[in-house]
Amino acid sequence: MASSMFERYGGFASVSKIVMSFYDKALDSDVIGDFFEDVDMPNLIDHQTKFIAMAMGGPASYTNEMLRQVHADLEIDTAAFNEAVSLLQETLEEFELKSEDIGIIIEDIRNRAQYIIGA
Repeated sequence: MASSMFERYGGFASVSKIVMSFYDKALDSDVIGDFFEDVDMPNLIDHQTKFIAMAMGGPASYTNEMLRQVHADLEIDTAAFNEAVSLLQETLEEFELKSEDIGIIIEDIRNRAQYIIGA
């Protein structure tokens, strides 16, 4: 039985490290850093870890409607979305994921842009 990308890269423990590194970059970003003021970062990291795990074929599940609801009041524009995706891609590359796997993850997230941007 073939393992999922999520399993191949070490499961939640590894994905959590990737997400924490991503948020280090995001918090320093002039474009998206302000989105994280007054945010419960441990809770956000937990949710984002599950979201990225889902994009990697892991056991977590988020519906597009859930994404819309969570982002509805944030007024995320295309520039902010693209910055987040770019920082995530950079982080995935730093963790030495295969380029084809990075492509799958990034494509999954880009395909959900309509539920995040201006939601």
